[in-house]
Amino acid sequence: MPWTYILRCSDGSYYVGSTVDLDRRLSEHSSDDLGPVYTRRRRPVELAWSGWYERIDDAYWFEKQVQGWSRKKREALIRGEWDALPLLAKRPAARRRILDGQDRLSD
Repeated sequence: MPWTYILRCSDGSYYVGSTVDLDRRLSEHSSDDLGPVYTRRRRPVELAWSGWYERIDDAYWFEKQVQGWSRKKREALIRGEWDALPLLAKRPAARRRILDGQDRLSD
């Protein structure tokens, strides 16, 4: 089963990956010999989010997409705040304009 996942590292950073065997991959991240150097140096790590996909190329594509996301956008995904993701994709100045417009509408 293909997965995309986000790990929360001990230093508060996030690691995004994809795999066909999530349990095995999580074990590798905790191993002294296996897994990427990034997480080896930031252990312990914990699974913050995971999503299952029908095809491995879909999981890999989403991994690459999330790797380019801001911290705030990754944290919205972890919290399951799907509606917030489009707004968080905007540049900060554009986000402020949108939010300022919403504040004026609610007055």
